[in-house]
Amino acid sequence: MAAVDNLQFEEFGDVPTSLAANPDVTTISIEDPGEIPKHQPGPSRGSGREEDDELLGNDDSDKTELLAGQKKSSPFWTFEYYQTFFDVDTYQVFDRIKGSLLPIPGKNFVRLYIRSNPDLYGPFWICATLVFAIAISGNLSNFLIHLGEKTYHYVPEFRKVSIAATVIYAYAWLVPLALWGFLMWRNSKVMNIVSYSFLEIVCVYGYSLFIYIPTAILWIIPQKAVRWILVMIALGISGSVLAMTFWPAVREDNRRVSMATIVTIVLLHMLLSVGCLAYFFDAPEMDHLPTTTATANHTIAAAKFS
Repeated sequence: MAAVDNLQFEEFGDVPTSLAANPDVTTISIEDPGEIPKHQPGPSRGSGREEDDELLGNDDSDKTELLAGQKKSSPFWTFEYYQTFFDVDTYQVFDRIKGSLLPIPGKNFVRLYIRSNPDLYGPFWICATLVFAIAISGNLSNFLIHLGEKTYHYVPEFRKVSIAATVIYAYAWLVPLALWGFLMWRNSKVMNIVSYSFLEIVCVYGYSLFIYIPTAILWIIPQKAVRWILVMIALGISGSVLAMTFWPAVREDNRRVSMATIVTIVLLHMLLSVGCLAYFFDAPEMDHLPTTTATANHTIAAAKFS
């Protein structure tokens, strides 16, 4: 019965008097929903927010330390050191290729596209693609020239791949190295000269060669006039990128030195394009003698020795 009596509802007339008589009774107050409870600041709420801020602060510091650790440069003999040079996405590569095809007067290619994240991914694959484009197009062009000759026997010239690779990669690396050394030397002689890093110069030269990939494919057309028009267009676009990029680096120098530097850059670029066209596509006719003529020459030579 005592347990049943404890479960019965009781009516309390005076709440303060009842609480004074029964201090152990736990009460639950239901407030009117129309009334807005007043905020009662307490130490628990403030301490909880401070603890959350401390946790967030520690989390941010951990992320900062982690990012700082990832950006630390590794020794040059490790794979991680060279991996940073290929840390570029497809959008950046396409954007730089577009910038090399559409040079804008007054816009520096390095500052506009390269300086934020210079890479070797684009230059490496552009040079590799150009090597195969020149070698394959050169072989195909020679085949099309002698397509109507019944005595001509087509033999693929695989040595053109190695020759093209040597020429293209030597130009894409040795010329930027020489230019970088020259700019560093002039920077020590003349103050206030814009300086480029070796990686930035290699990047500019690599992307400037992209225009020659479609040009080499179009060089298959067996018309010398068309080929020379194409090479002049490609030379004008890529040469403009190089001239507008490196002119700010030398314009504060002596007038003769600055002009000679730009002219040398353009002449070396012209030598590459004209040399590739002349060697791989406009080969001398002696290299394509008919089979009967070659056989007759061998027969005459053998008769003389006998």
